[in-house]
Amino acid sequence: MARARAYGADERPTIGAVVATGTIRYWAAEEPYQAATLAEALDAVRAAHPGELSRVLQRCSFLVDEQPVGTRPHEAVPLSEGGTVEVLPPFAGG
Repeated sequence: MARARAYGADERPTIGAVVATGTIRYWAAEEPYQAATLAEALDAVRAAHPGELSRVLQRCSFLVDEQPVGTRPHEAVPLSEGGTVEVLPPFAGG
């Protein structure tokens, strides 16, 4: 599987996939993304922020455009232009 990467403002991937730009929101910060799927966006985040954040993301749940991802494979969750990914840390009590 090809690894996703963060693209600069003037760059776009040349692969045939439709790529959307939007925002990834963390519980205390946010940053832009350029990716076609949730999996690609999270791969880019892990590459940009190795270490503890990568480990925390394994335990988080996600909302894409305010809709819960649930147990869907992240590769199957498309991202929309101008969309938002919410990263939700594990909550006590379920």
